[in-house]
Order: sequence, then structure tokens, then C-alpha cells
Amino acid sequence: MAESTEMDQLLSAFKKFAVHGDTKATGKELNGKNWAKLCKDCKVIDSKNVTSTDVDIVFTKVKAKTSRVITYEEFQKALEELAPKRFKNQSKEEALQSMHKLIEGKEPANVGVTKVAKTGAVDRLTDTSKYTGSHKERFDESGKGKGKGGREEIVENTGYVGAYKNAGTYEEKTKAN
Repeated sequence: MAESTEMDQLLSAFKKFAVHGDTKATGKELNGKNWAKLCKDCKVIDSKNVTSTDVDIVFTKVKAKTSRVITYEEFQKALEELAPKRFKNQSKEEALQSMHKLIEGKEPANVGVTKVAKTGAVDRLTDTSKYTGSHKERFDESGKGKGKGGREEIVENTGYVGAYKNAGTYEEKTKAN
């Protein structure tokens, strides 16, 4: 039973890396870039025994001649190829088990992903309270944009000229007389 759960975890890791960064991916095939990412994130590449070049060579060796991706079966063959190289002091079976343990349950890491820069210059440029002229009209007091109302002149059929301050006071004046 432990074998099947181990394989399930390996398959789930394969699927997670297969769809990483590709919205059209089905999770059934792994491309070269994601294979290299899997090896790097799961510490298969140790820079001593296994390098990124070794990973690329094994990928090319196991994939079909005209293909650019590997299936889960080819992925397992690739692990069998890399295992003895990564774990030199272990037998082939032990090395493969150790390789599976490195990958099981892992998912792509988003380390080094560019964060939104929020420095002093950006703060000054995005502070709506410092806007002047027509740009000032595009935001309310809280700094939230008014949307279409802030960009376009919306016609109000009130009979008054735009920006007239005493709009709506005519009735009050006529009643007073």
C-alpha cells in the first residue's frame, strides 16, 4: 500500500510541475523548462554530482525524438537515469527510492518572483492628494478613482452652464419675490 501512495505523491508532484507557468498545460506532459525547475526545486541538482547540464541531457535522452515534452513514464525513466548519479554510494534501487523521496509531495516554488516595487518615488507618483489640474478631478477625497465620471464630461440637462455654483437656486429666488 505504501508503494501506491508513494507513486500517487510522485504523480501529483509531476502534475503540479507540468502545469506550472503554462495556462494551456493538461498536467500529462512535462516540458524541459519545468523538468529543470522540478530538479532544481526538489534538490535533485546538487551542483556536485548532478548539474543542470546532466538534467538537460537526461531529458533529451528519455523524450521521443520529435517531442518537446516527456510523459509520466518517460519522467520515471529520467529519474532512473539520474538516481545512480545523484546517490553514488547507494544501490540502483535505493538510489531510486531516495530520488522519489526528494520529489514526493513537492510543488513549484515561487522564490525570486518579482514583487511590486513600492519605493519613495512610486509613492510620490501615486499619491492622488498631490495631483493638480484636470487629474485632480479624476479622484475623490479618499484617493479612490471616480472611473468614467472622472474622465469624461457627463452632460447634465439641468439648464445651467457647467460649473455654475448657484445651480438649483432659481426656484428659491422666485418664491422669495
